Amino acid sequence: MHTNQNGNPQPERLLRLPEVESIVGLKKSSIYEGVKNGTFPTPVRLSRRAVCWASSAISAWVAERIKASAQ
Repeated sequence: MHTNQNGNPQPERLLRLPEVESIVGLKKSSIYEGVKNGTFPTPVRLSRRAVCWASSAISAWVAERIKASAQ
């Protein structure tokens, strides 16, 4: 379990690519480029052809971007 930005506990979820795109505002090519460059969370492999991202990793990435923009 992790907490959201308001400090409320939320259960860990696995997010598929369309939901990640919606949350972070990036498209598939930018997300995978970030994964390759080490600037975006690495996906979790579900099967040979399916991946997802941990919701806590995506939330942390978004929080880092917000913090960086405030500086």
